[in-house]
Amino acid sequence: MTPPLRPGTPQDLDAAVDTLVAAFDDYPWTRHVIPEHDYTRRLRELQRLYLHHALNHGFVAVSERAEGVIALLPPDAPEPGEAVRDRIIALHGDRIGRLADTGRHGDPRDWGLETLAVHPHHQGGGLGGALIGFGLREAARRGAGGVRLETSEERNVGLYRRHGFRVVDRSHRPGGPPVWTMRAVPAADGGRDRQGRAAEAGSESRG
Repeated sequence: MTPPLRPGTPQDLDAAVDTLVAAFDDYPWTRHVIPEHDYTRRLRELQRLYLHHALNHGFVAVSERAEGVIALLPPDAPEPGEAVRDRIIALHGDRIGRLADTGRHGDPRDWGLETLAVHPHHQGGGLGGALIGFGLREAARRGAGGVRLETSEERNVGLYRRHGFRVVDRSHRPGGPPVWTMRAVPAADGGRDRQGRAAEAGSESRG
C-alpha cells in the first residue's frame, strides 16, 4: 500500500531534499553536469534551490514523510532571481556549459514535470506511479494543456509510458547521456486522455 500523498509545504523541504539527493546520487544527467568534487554537497544545494522555486511558483506533492516527491512548474513560472542563478552557475562550476536550455516547445499551456524521486529504500512499491498520477491530476485541474519532462535514465521511459507519456524527442549531447523528452495530455477530468491510455496499453503489451 502506497503512503497517502499531499501538497508539499516549506516544512517538507529538508526531508524532500534528502529524498532527492538519495535518488539522484547515480543519475546519469546529474553526474554529467555536476563536478565530482563535492558532488553530494553540490547536488543537495541545487536540489534545494530548485525545489524551493517550485514550492513558490508551481506545485509540489509529497508522501507523508516525503519519501517520495514530485515538482511541476507552469509555463508562466518566472526564472530564478539573479542571486539564485549565480549560485546555480557556481555549483555547476566548469560543467555549466554542459547545461542546455532546451526551452518549452509545443503547446504553450504545457507544464514541466521538473523532478520526481522516490527514496531508494521505498522504491518498487508503486509510490512513483502514484506521484505521477497525482501530479497529472493537479496539472489538469490547473488548466495544463499537457505535461512535459526530460529523463536521462532509460528505465524511467517505461515508467512514464505506463502513465500516459509518450516520447517526443531523443537527443544525445556530446559526452553526455541520452535524454528522452516525453509528454502526456491529462484529460479534463484529471485522468489521462485516450491517447495516453492507448500508449500505456501499447507499452504494456510489448512487455
